[in-house]
Amino acid sequence: MDISDSTSLRSRERAWALYDVATSSFATTVMAAFFPVFFKQFWASGLPVTESTFWLGAVSSVGALVALVLAPVLGSLSDAGGWKKPLLALCAFIGITMTAGLFWIEQGAWELALTLFGLGLVGFSTGMVFYDALLPSVTIPARFEHVSAFGVGMGYLGGGALFAVNILMTQKPEWFGLADASAAVRMSFLSVAVWWFVFTLPLLFVVREPPPRCASGANAVKYGLIQLRETFRHVRRLKIVMLFLGAYWLYIDGVDTIVHMAVDYALAIGFDAGGLMLALLITQAVGVPATLAYGWLGQRFGAKSGILAGLATYALLVVWGSVMSRQWEFYGIAVGIGLVQGGVQALSRALYARLIPKEKSGEFFGFFNLLSKFAAVLGPVLVGIVSHATGEPRLSILSLLVLFTLGGALLWNVDVAEGERRAAEL
Repeated sequence: MDISDSTSLRSRERAWALYDVATSSFATTVMAAFFPVFFKQFWASGLPVTESTFWLGAVSSVGALVALVLAPVLGSLSDAGGWKKPLLALCAFIGITMTAGLFWIEQGAWELALTLFGLGLVGFSTGMVFYDALLPSVTIPARFEHVSAFGVGMGYLGGGALFAVNILMTQKPEWFGLADASAAVRMSFLSVAVWWFVFTLPLLFVVREPPPRCASGANAVKYGLIQLRETFRHVRRLKIVMLFLGAYWLYIDGVDTIVHMAVDYALAIGFDAGGLMLALLITQAVGVPATLAYGWLGQRFGAKSGILAGLATYALLVVWGSVMSRQWEFYGIAVGIGLVQGGVQALSRALYARLIPKEKSGEFFGFFNLLSKFAAVLGPVLVGIVSHATGEPRLSILSLLVLFTLGGALLWNVDVAEGERRAAEL
């Protein structure tokens, strides 16, 4: 069945996009919202605020570091053996089981809670290597921006829908037969695991695995490791890819740090946890139409222009966040983040897909995700260390301005047309 067939094309695109729905539940309910709050107020309630912030940032970074090491190696092996879907399924299984395990962690067991969270983060982050690498296999280049944005937009919609239910569970636990808000939060972790499992199935059953380069598994491993070395050489030769990756590494550091640490930051400066959950829900709701609009704008005006506009918006939001004193301002910032977060992520993925050889997407997206995870190693640790050292969280958030400014400056110099031409020649 040829990829140009419209029916198969749309069905593969939808099935692929549903994995964004699956994982967005973890990104929103667990990573961005409930885990930071529940960790501070339930599992690590006996620790000082600055110390719990430090440990949360440290474990987020360690989980990202493990994914960083695994990403290029597994990406290369997945290309050689045609293992993108099996490896994605394995990573999803790790993330799902670790997330479900949080349901059973008792109060005060903060070390065990952090361990499960860190392993879940590894499964989530590493699985995205194979998900992103499947994009060139499910659609045609002319639709990269649209399909990438569609996936992120559907992720906002699906993750936001479950998050809304989870918030309702914490506000009205008796409606769900739960004893109190703590039981509701723990049940929310279990619901994320089930959600993640259900919405992973369409990709596994509908999306076709690109053909392997090697017939046997042993040869695939050998070939994959050899090819990894070759990919290092290719990346160095493709100067435009290198320039984009440098830009991406810088600006996605700021984006990921905001995702990981926004709630913890707001709690540290004295905002109410319940209001913060509402702010995150606002971000999800705004993100659905905004990301879809970004996909349209990316196809019409180019992904590069859309990303630069998003980075300028992020810089303004960081300045506002460093001086905000009233909770309604956090809602305003939540709207602003919702307008650009999904668009920056989706257009970055689509722009990179244009700059790399299609048949080596797993290898090259391994590097793409390596840099995003390396960014997540530095960002949360930076925020945690500055907050712990100074006792003033507001100072740490301003460091993100450097990342957005330098990342935008490098991206400005990326010649997209030349990058596409060189990728076609490789």
